[in-house]
This record gives sequence, structure tokens and C-alpha cells, in this order.
Amino acid sequence: MNIVFDIGNVLIRWDPRALYRTIFASEDEVEWFLGNVCTMAWNHEQDRGRSFEEAIAEAAARHPGHREAIAAYHHRWSETILGPIDGTVEILEQLKARDTPLYAITNWHQDKFRETRARFPFLGHFRDIVVSGEERLVKPDAAIYNLLLQRNQLDAANCLFIDDNAQNVAGAEAVGMQAHHFTSPEGLRAHLARLGVLVS
Repeated sequence: MNIVFDIGNVLIRWDPRALYRTIFASEDEVEWFLGNVCTMAWNHEQDRGRSFEEAIAEAAARHPGHREAIAAYHHRWSETILGPIDGTVEILEQLKARDTPLYAITNWHQDKFRETRARFPFLGHFRDIVVSGEERLVKPDAAIYNLLLQRNQLDAANCLFIDDNAQNVAGAEAVGMQAHHFTSPEGLRAHLARLGVLVS
């Protein structure tokens, strides 16, 4: 079976709150900013390939008083990356040792992903990684899953897709892939054991 990983919050912990807790004095301010200024919908357009320069200009036009904090999303972006999720990386290493075919599909800005890939050597275990920003396609659009399948001549039914976002899991299932909604390394290990892919 081909195992297809999401990366953010499956293998690598990502949380913009970690950055904005160093900028704003209270949790309420952090949540307001991420809920109204640098929102997930705004970030999604960077995942689709929009430049951060354009993104900062757009958000600053809406909230001119927050330009510096908006720009931090770009210039201090590495502070949103909190490190590997060790339990999942251990699973990845074990799958690699068994010569399991490993792939990834990630919603990630192309430049930021290149920076991240240099920080985490285990991202070299994948035979192919489809990066949304490079392809101008994002999960859960069917086209991004189909791109991985076609580019690598994979049978969707023989792929297990793993993602922490339920919509992305549904997107994979819609193109015929098996899928697992990731909530913990332990849950993933148990699922892989049930499939006979990995010993629990």
C-alpha cells in the first residue's frame, strides 16, 4: 500500500499562535487577530501560491494599524513551526525502513516549504511531495490528489491518505483513496496495524 501523508500538524507542528503570543499581550488579542486579520482563509491563498508581499498588502489595506504584525507572519514565519511530531516521525521512519512507498500532499506556500524542507531531513523520505503553492492547487480540491496519482501512476484504491483536516480526508476519499483522519500518532499507528501495514 502507498502511504500519503499530510505534513503540517501530522509530521510537523504548525501554529501561528506561537508567533503572535510574542507580539500581543493577551490571548484574546491573538485570537482576534487570527480570526479577523491573518485568517485561515487569508493563509489559504498563500498555500495556493499567492506571494507574501501581495498577502501583506491586502491585509494591511484592511487593517492598516496592524501592518507590522501582519508582516511578521512572513518575516518571522519560522516561529510558527514548533518542531516535529515525534510519534508520527517514528512511524514514518519505520515505514521507510520497511520500504513502504511514501508520498505527501501538503497545503504550503512554496517558498516556506523549501525553508522547512531544509530544516527537517525526514522530509527526504518521500518519493514525491505535491506542494500546493508550487502547483497552484489546494486540498481538498480533487485536482491536487489526482495530480499525485497521475504523476506517480498510483492506483487510488491502493493509497492511504493521512490528514488532520476532516475536509481534506473527505477530498481524498472522493477521488477513491482510503483515508485516515489524524488525531494522534497512537491512533495512526493503530490504524496502520489494522491494515497490516505496520506492527502496533
